[in-house]
Amino acid sequence: MDIEAFLGLLSPEGQAVLAEAGGADTGEDALLTTASKLRERHPAELVNAALTQVRLRERARAKFGPDAARMYFTPAGLEQSTRANVAAHRARRFPAGASGVLELGCGIGADLIARTRAGVRSDAVDLDPLTAEVARANVDALGLDRALVTVRVNDATEEDPSGYAALFADPGRRTARGRVFDPRSYQPPLDTVLDLAGRVPAACVKVAPGIPHEAVPDGAEAEWVSVGGDVKECALWLGGMAGGVRRRATLLPADAATDATTGSPTAWTLTPVPGLDAPEVRAWGRYLYEPDGAVIRAGLVAEVAELVGGGLADPHIAYVTSDTLLPTPFASAYEIDAVLPFSLKRLRAELRRREVGVLTVKKRGSAVDVDRLRRDLGFGRGAKRPGRSGRGGHGDAELTLVLTRVGDDPVALLTRPAR
Repeated sequence: MDIEAFLGLLSPEGQAVLAEAGGADTGEDALLTTASKLRERHPAELVNAALTQVRLRERARAKFGPDAARMYFTPAGLEQSTRANVAAHRARRFPAGASGVLELGCGIGADLIARTRAGVRSDAVDLDPLTAEVARANVDALGLDRALVTVRVNDATEEDPSGYAALFADPGRRTARGRVFDPRSYQPPLDTVLDLAGRVPAACVKVAPGIPHEAVPDGAEAEWVSVGGDVKECALWLGGMAGGVRRRATLLPADAATDATTGSPTAWTLTPVPGLDAPEVRAWGRYLYEPDGAVIRAGLVAEVAELVGGGLADPHIAYVTSDTLLPTPFASAYEIDAVLPFSLKRLRAELRRREVGVLTVKKRGSAVDVDRLRRDLGFGRGAKRPGRSGRGGHGDAELTLVLTRVGDDPVALLTRPAR
């Protein structure tokens, strides 16, 4: 999609084509037929742009909820955009004063939208003209106050943040060859962004969740965010917006995208406990706690162990064990039925004896190939109920198999979600 085609989509004729395409069948089997019918009455460029938007909007529902039906996207912009509930959570920390926020690399405008809804004035820039047009279109499509928003095309490194109350930056972490993990290879590089951030009283920089702790600047707060248990990103809070802690884990529920319109998404936050010692190393107890990925990234496993009165079976593996069931949003709890030395033959016999038909496999600190193990145990790859498909399984019982190690010894835990 080029910029001319996109701007044509915003015209009255383009909107009519988009509405018609939105009511048509755009599934893989029907797409060609739908496109042919639309091209009989409308320019091909408009039809192609409209169908692209319809399909992107469908994909965007997971990130943006009902807003996706009115928004505009590019494929790369959608993939790299912040989920609506994450952006809404972040927007609450920005100042709403007259000096406003300078956003570098606004993309399709997810964070810009959230801050505008929170009443924060923003000037946003993006290097790509099409992406900037999409961001402007999203501000208008969602009926936001244009007095609070400007979007310009410019190189972020040429911006002067002086005079702004805060800066937000989302440097590019993807190239034509795939994801970029080295902060020095961000576009612009993280060091360049941090230099710009140092010129304002406060700043937030979105980075990859795998950022090493040693790459977090002195005085900054690193906040790892997960959605529905899946770690999505890390945000570096600088200057006046740093929260007085070095590390933070924030958990948002998976279904909270629709909460973005309220400006107050549900969130659970865990921060370091001053003076807390490393968890004790102990034998397996009655329960296994699997800390959320954001908790692990933030190095807060000891805090979870303290919450549930537990310890670690292995000091290097982030599985907490306890004899007490204390529900916490920061970890999933499983009741341990058995702890076995890892043995394919013994596992196969145990699953048959327990009449297991639904098997979930988790691992941490184990080199076992999970897909191959499932097949070797008589469970088809990815099958939810292999006993009913004829590809394996031995009954209707459900079980979670946890593969890990204690020291150098591989261990298999037979567990069930604790209730």
